[in-house]
Amino acid sequence: MTLYYLHGFASSSLSVKAVQARRYFTTHYPSADFVALDLAYTPAEAMAQLTAAMDKAPPRAIIGSSLGGFLATVMAERYHCRACLINPAVAPHQVLADYLGEYHHPVLQQHFTVQQSHMAELEQLMPLQLRYPANYLVLLQSGDEVLDYRKAVSYYRGARQQVIKGGDHSFSGFADYLPAIAEFCQLVPPAIAGSQ
Repeated sequence: MTLYYLHGFASSSLSVKAVQARRYFTTHYPSADFVALDLAYTPAEAMAQLTAAMDKAPPRAIIGSSLGGFLATVMAERYHCRACLINPAVAPHQVLADYLGEYHHPVLQQHFTVQQSHMAELEQLMPLQLRYPANYLVLLQSGDEVLDYRKAVSYYRGARQQVIKGGDHSFSGFADYLPAIAEFCQLVPPAIAGSQ
């Protein structure tokens, strides 16, 4: 089973958190099959990528940051798997309405135009209510300058939540939380796996 990392809006698999997560999981959990996808910046294309990847290699768990946290939620509800969310975007169609325009993906080397019509697509994707709140670990920093962490506290009620005072949208100190993320994702360390 695969462990997926989903980056945020206008980011990529080369983001600081994605690189830290890849280094940690490939070192400590080499059997986890860690995959950091490079998602398109438009909802339909991103969902097509996720569906194709996860239908082929179902997720054991999904880690998602910001908009990637939203997409991780959509896919975790679909695949009934665990998801760890880092400052997740709640109702991203409301937030991203201020970020319409042209973007260039640094890894895919593609240009994307984020349009108002994409906001309707995001709104349609949003689960109105979580069917499996216990499947989520939600890590929030109150100093997030982009998203209001209180919206996530409300939306993900019933999930395991940790609100860290201060911080920022990039989630300061992310690497320190990787052991807790691995535990929540129910990954088995190689030493334990080898003794079974």
